[in-house]
Amino acid sequence: MFEYVPALSETLIGSVLVDGLAHPRRKFFLRSPRTIWLLLCLTLVLFGFFLALSGNSAFAAISTLALHLLAVLASNAKNRMLGEPLLFTDLALVGAMFRHPQFYFSVLTVFQKSIGIAALIAVVLVLGWLIRPSWSMVSAGAMLAGGGLVLTDLSFRLGLYRNLVRQPDLETHARAFGLVPSLLLYWLRWRESLADNRTGAPTSSGAPREESALIVVVQCESYADPVELFDDPAQALPSLEASRADAVQWGNLLVSGFGAYTMRTEYGVLYGLDENALGFRLYDPYMTAIGDAAHALPNKLGKETWHSVFVHPHDMRFYNRARIMPSAGFAELVSEDEFAPPSASEGRYVTDAAVAQKILDHASAIDAPAFIYAVTIENHGPWAPHGDSGSDHMVENYLRMVRAGDDMLRALREGIASLEKPAILVFFGDHRPSIPGASVPGGERHTPYVMIQFDEKGQIIAGENRRADLTPAQLHHALLALNGRGATN
Repeated sequence: MFEYVPALSETLIGSVLVDGLAHPRRKFFLRSPRTIWLLLCLTLVLFGFFLALSGNSAFAAISTLALHLLAVLASNAKNRMLGEPLLFTDLALVGAMFRHPQFYFSVLTVFQKSIGIAALIAVVLVLGWLIRPSWSMVSAGAMLAGGGLVLTDLSFRLGLYRNLVRQPDLETHARAFGLVPSLLLYWLRWRESLADNRTGAPTSSGAPREESALIVVVQCESYADPVELFDDPAQALPSLEASRADAVQWGNLLVSGFGAYTMRTEYGVLYGLDENALGFRLYDPYMTAIGDAAHALPNKLGKETWHSVFVHPHDMRFYNRARIMPSAGFAELVSEDEFAPPSASEGRYVTDAAVAQKILDHASAIDAPAFIYAVTIENHGPWAPHGDSGSDHMVENYLRMVRAGDDMLRALREGIASLEKPAILVFFGDHRPSIPGASVPGGERHTPYVMIQFDEKGQIIAGENRRADLTPAQLHHALLALNGRGATN
């Protein structure tokens, strides 16, 4: 009856050692004792589940440790590329991983993919050989899993974790508590924050006085200043430099993500809520964005007055934009279906040039005041399409694509000027690129932004040319202030 005990003991010890491999970590694999207890309780649940499923203690031990090791390896890879360990919010992207595998698996070489497939086949064969159902083991597994759940629940009810993880500080908590306990604690704090959402509704100090007939906001994929990225003045982007000189306001956009997490920047600019107001919702604010609809720019501008269009040449189910954007007040969504597929010479994704043309087409066709928010995709990595992961090759490809974004900025400046209507153009990068050996996490994260204002003749209005470094949420309010002189807060 208790023949599973040796395997369970080895699994519990192994889980502590495996979790000790997760980065960031303390020296000598030291973790908080309370969270080691939590890890052991969760390991007991998993071991019991796999034992009940298979009736085989070896299967349960291998499956539990393999799943844990897989999570650690994935977390370490993410931490190396993006500067963050795995989060519970990453699990929301599992479905997208299968709908759009090129986003996640195209960074692997053919050799790595082959090894992965071979390993998967080997695991299936070995586990199939190990499964030998035994009703006594199945019942023992069910009791172990239930016991683990009871111990976990009691630990929380007794207040063992009441004072842990009260404010988001992912790196500190991951180092102190380990991967699996941090995942659970952050998820629980996120759930608590849903019941205590105090963002409230925006207030208004009077009807805004619209000064523009057109507002275009462009969130350009991986758009960053190559001069800052690679310390090379020869790589300056001409349209960015010209726009900084012409802008009514420009500066660094203080984004929190590196190499990914487009939705954090997008949410900040669209909704105007700073991350310190979101609590544990900050890691993926789109999971709860529908509840913040009153804060969104299209709703603040007024759906009765402004015709708002969201342009993104990708699947709108990604980050649930298909539901979120209509709730935010966008009357029209322009997705990948409305773009011609890119040619072989253009690359994997719809080009920035095509997005610029789509923006200008809508801007010229809409009779009412128009707000157009566009998210580009051409410069989405990887930048080594043929398995050449050398940093020089990746930098070369990145520079080619970021110049396409800069050309888009030029095309929009010229196209909006030709419309001869009062307009505002806001252009910014969503995050810096992650390029091993060339652009890596750990340093600066900001991207550039510019705000350019046009008069009714299409001439750029010479303003203060003010330099101001802003968060995405502050850019939201700066745009409203420029359009309506701060009438909406």
